[in-house]
Amino acid sequence: MSICLCCGPALLGRRGLLAAAVAAAALPSGVRAAPVSAGPAEGTLLDDLVAANRILYDQGVVDGFGHVSVRHDKDPNRYLLARSMAPVLVTRDDIMEYDLDSVPVDPRGRTSYLERFIHGELYKVRPDVIAIVHSHSPAVIPFADTKVALRPMNHMSSFLGTGAPVFDIRDAGGPATDMLIRNPSLGHALAEAMGDHPVMLMRGHGSVAAAQSLHHVVYRAVYTEVNARMEAEALRLGPVTFLSPEEAAAASKTVDTLVERPWAMWKQHAMGKS
Repeated sequence: MSICLCCGPALLGRRGLLAAAVAAAALPSGVRAAPVSAGPAEGTLLDDLVAANRILYDQGVVDGFGHVSVRHDKDPNRYLLARSMAPVLVTRDDIMEYDLDSVPVDPRGRTSYLERFIHGELYKVRPDVIAIVHSHSPAVIPFADTKVALRPMNHMSSFLGTGAPVFDIRDAGGPATDMLIRNPSLGHALAEAMGDHPVMLMRGHGSVAAAQSLHHVVYRAVYTEVNARMEAEALRLGPVTFLSPEEAAAASKTVDTLVERPWAMWKQHAMGKS
């Protein structure tokens, strides 16, 4: 059967919707159809996501655990994240596509990160966010587990603003969780608690960084760890003069224009080791 050019796309679209409805109706009750792919992501985006994984390992932000994601360039309701594996080992073939409910589009037997809901739920409530890092970077965790606020020490960490809030999973999951954001409910609670902050600490766990690009979120994750080391050292010396809110806001605008400089250096160094 032939389809005219003027009606073809609309007809195919209606047929596609009908086919999806029929397929969904055929599923057992409570089972949802697999989400439809947004199509192939831009090659440079995939390469940068691989590089981001390697950089975060190279800079001591992640080890065998932790993950970084980015919104799909073809559809803001999809995001890209590696399969469950050590970040330094990630290749293009390991990257999977997810909808914002954190359901994989085409798993092909690959295992997903347990805490992928951090990414999906944060993308839902933060349309300004294009990329997310979750890590357990060692210098940051003491600030998540004490009453000492993580605040910007210098202009390089000015994105911390007035300080990073702390998410306590007990507030959403009760007193006996395994500390992991392993379902949409906990992911939503974390996203709501984070608000419009660029970084949130997680008691007994780690942190989450969010930003307007993959390059920016890697920068923030790296300098959150750097700032934590600097602040811990400064607190040993005596009272600390942090950036004021006005200084942090002004410095952050400037630094946001300069992230390509460290990104290029980090990428060359990290990818040269692969």
